[in-house]
Parts: sequence; C-alpha cells; structure tokens
Amino acid sequence: MTFGLLAASALSGAAYTLAPGPAFLALLGIGASRGRKAGALFLCGHFAGDILWASLSLTAVIGARTIGTLFFDILGLLCGLYLCWLGFKATTVRRSADGGLTTDPRRPLLRGLMFGLSNPKAYPVAVAMFTALLARYASVLDWTAFAPLLAAACMGFVLADLVLILVIGAGVIRRFYRRHALWVTRASGLIFLGFGVHAIASAAPGLARRL
Repeated sequence: MTFGLLAASALSGAAYTLAPGPAFLALLGIGASRGRKAGALFLCGHFAGDILWASLSLTAVIGARTIGTLFFDILGLLCGLYLCWLGFKATTVRRSADGGLTTDPRRPLLRGLMFGLSNPKAYPVAVAMFTALLARYASVLDWTAFAPLLAAACMGFVLADLVLILVIGAGVIRRFYRRHALWVTRASGLIFLGFGVHAIASAAPGLARRL
C-alpha cells in the first residue's frame, strides 16, 4: 500500500462528492433556504450513502471479474425510479402559504440519508472516478487494499463536504436561490428526471437479458 494509491482514492472520493448532480442540487436548495446547519445535517445523512457507493465501487474495481452485474442492475433500476419520483415532485412544486416551497425538507438529516442511499448517479460516477484514478495501480489492487482505500475515500468525502458547506452558506448563493427558488427547483426537477431515466435505461438491458 503506497501513499500515492491512498491519495488517489481520497481524490476519487472528493471528486465524486464535488461532481454536480442531484444531491448537489438538493444540497444547494437546502443550504440556501435553511442555512449551513441544515446543509451540514443533509451531508451527514448523505455520508452513509457515500460509504455504501464507495464500497460497491471499490468492490467492482477490485473484483470485476468475479462479481456479476445483476445486483447493480437492480440497484440502478430502483434508484432511477426514486429519482423520477423526486423529479416529478420538484417540477410540480408550489409555494406554501408562508412563501416557502412545499418540497423544503423538515428533516434534512433523514433526507440526506435517503438521498445518499438512493442517489442514482452514485454508482456509475463513483466507479468512473475510482477506475480513472486507480487504474495505474491495477497490478497491486487486491482485497487487502479494500479497507485502507475505503478509509482514504472517506477522508476525501469529508474534505469535499466541508468545501460544500462553506459554499452553500455564502450570501450571494443564498440570495440568488431565495430570489429564484421556484424556478431553480423546477429546473432541478427536470435534471432529476433526466438522471432517473438514464439510470433506468442503463439498468433495463441487463435485467431484460435475464428474463
């Protein structure tokens, strides 16, 4: 186990976290509407999903030859359906009586947990990040490297989360979101729907071949 390999895994985790996607947009809305504390709670819940998807990605990278794709196809299908549901809710959002949005989460920690565990971009993006940055070390990757690589990836997640918390609390970000929250949410919903359809389309062929 070398420092370069651990650094590559940490960088993979950070890049995965900072890559724009459904969770990033959800965090932007939560942080801008309810502040850094709510955003931090969302990320704490989301961290469970980060660990799950990083574990699955490292498993796929290290043991690609021995593990089938059925489990991952089912995950992709379920996550795609969930994101389509979130996208539908976001595109049909309305303002509540107090001027807020009806999709503003009351429990950001739970929302982060659910979002992290079901984020449909997570598996393909995580695999792409880890594969790209760990490819040069392919000759030394084995199952004894799994735990250290996962720990290094978690360090990358935490550092990237700290950056995101700082960004979402910036005054200019919060003011922009409050002024255009309705349309930002609806536009995000369309993106969620796109990710959901893509996840379903990616998983469906593999499942169809088994029918």
